[in-house]
Amino acid sequence: MQQIFNFIFKNSILLLFLLLLGISLSLVIQSHSYHRSRSVTSANAVSGYVYQKINDVEQYFSLKTENEKLAAENAELKKILYNGQDSIVTTTTPTAATGNFVVTQSRVISNSFGKRDNYLTINSGTNDGVKRDMGVVSSLGVIGIIENTSKNYSTVISVLNTRIKLDAKIKKNNHFGTLKWDGKNAGFALLTEVPRLAEVNKGDTIVTGGRSVIFPENIPIGKIEKVFIDKKTNYYTLQIRLFNDMTSLDHVYIIENKDIQEITTLEAQTTANE
Repeated sequence: MQQIFNFIFKNSILLLFLLLLGISLSLVIQSHSYHRSRSVTSANAVSGYVYQKINDVEQYFSLKTENEKLAAENAELKKILYNGQDSIVTTTTPTAATGNFVVTQSRVISNSFGKRDNYLTINSGTNDGVKRDMGVVSSLGVIGIIENTSKNYSTVISVLNTRIKLDAKIKKNNHFGTLKWDGKNAGFALLTEVPRLAEVNKGDTIVTGGRSVIFPENIPIGKIEKVFIDKKTNYYTLQIRLFNDMTSLDHVYIIENKDIQEITTLEAQTTANE
């Protein structure tokens, strides 16, 4: 307390000057409308700047929540898309062409991409209805297929896995092939067994073929980067640049075909009768 009194005593002249200056400025502002309006405008500008910065900070810390909301909305939109439904007129009856697809949002918590056989781990499991052989996609396209599940987590066979083979086609002409990874570059895969009569060009889009019970038709995969001719089979082998950056994944979507059990059981019976 003594130090405060000493400070006031030593700076009494300066403090008195500041006090009188403040009083005089207040009187000038109150007695002149121009000065009053300018002072209000300046105060508003300062407070507006402060509020903007506070709002920017709040928005930054709410990004995670907003991203979760957007991911949930994307899951609903994908369900509508995969089931061929009208976004305005909803129906509970799935179309025969697309099947009965359910889409669940999830996130990648672990991702390998430097091996020949790579996997991802996502934070959804049997408690969320996840089962083996469900498809996994991102907003850009195909990611992989569910391999194993626990109550809260699942592992996914990545498209960057030499064990996985996917049904795929050239979007513009519906010529089919088999998509697989050669274990080399994380940005590319191969589409093999494409017939020579197919018209193929660099930049053509490759999508899922729809002949599998796992993925709906026309989910993006990538674009043709190079075209080769397999001398042994006389088929095309196409190098595909993947749309997904498989080294950087976050939000993903799990696709369940609710007709998969019926289809696989029927196919098994048919095969057994041959």
